[in-house]
Amino acid sequence: MPSDIIPLRESQLSIEDGVALFTHQRPAARNALSMELRADYRDMLTHVENDRSVRALVLTGSGGSFCAGGDLKAVKERQAGNDPEQRSADAMRRRLQSLHAWVERLRSLEVPVIAAVDGPAVGAGFSIALAADFILASTRAVFCMSFAKIGLIPDLGAFHFLPRAVGLPMAKELALTARRVGAAEGRQLGFVHALHEPETLLPEAMRFARRFIAGPREAMGLTKSLMNKSFETSYATLAELECNAQAVAADAPYHGAAVEAFLRGEPLAYDWDRTTG
Repeated sequence: MPSDIIPLRESQLSIEDGVALFTHQRPAARNALSMELRADYRDMLTHVENDRSVRALVLTGSGGSFCAGGDLKAVKERQAGNDPEQRSADAMRRRLQSLHAWVERLRSLEVPVIAAVDGPAVGAGFSIALAADFILASTRAVFCMSFAKIGLIPDLGAFHFLPRAVGLPMAKELALTARRVGAAEGRQLGFVHALHEPETLLPEAMRFARRFIAGPREAMGLTKSLMNKSFETSYATLAELECNAQAVAADAPYHGAAVEAFLRGEPLAYDWDRTTG
């Protein structure tokens, strides 16, 4: 059993042996991104950021769906309401700004983030999956930038994530056609890291996450941070950031212990080729 279970509004966070598992729990709505689930993301990230024992985070859905995107039922109710302020363009802008506050935290989390996608990851659900460092998909997973179908533009960071994942021409195609992409094609395009059968997806994602537990937390967090800046940062600036980050990594206890182990001819604590999780 997980050592720590934190029930939230429409999701659950469990933490066991260094791996945090965040599960969307709105299966009847295909885990659409309700206001409550958005708040759950904020609370989950606060827990994970403040728990130094967490070395990897897995995101997943329940009931055969990852996330069906925005909650269109709630959108309809808001449009039909009597409050013109809630229907205004400025209210939409502020709602999206509040979403980006936690999407950026998810993207910048200083541990590996794995999205275990079973079933649909549609619209904002696709964006959330792309915010992870790795997408592991079941053979029945489906990805879709569905926004054009309802007359909207991609959101929740898709303009940042998608071109970096598949290249600009393909990103334009997926956004403008709003076509469905199966798991196998996602693997071919490069944004899906690995494919698994639906019944083995979550165990395999947890096994994958556990392989990071022995890794150097400081170095891995710094590596993520610099990689996230690589496309929009000049060489000179990135080199300066690299120098500063390397100084921090070299001062961390893991580095000293790894050097000593190497010189003694002992196995290193973190060796991806040797460990299987």
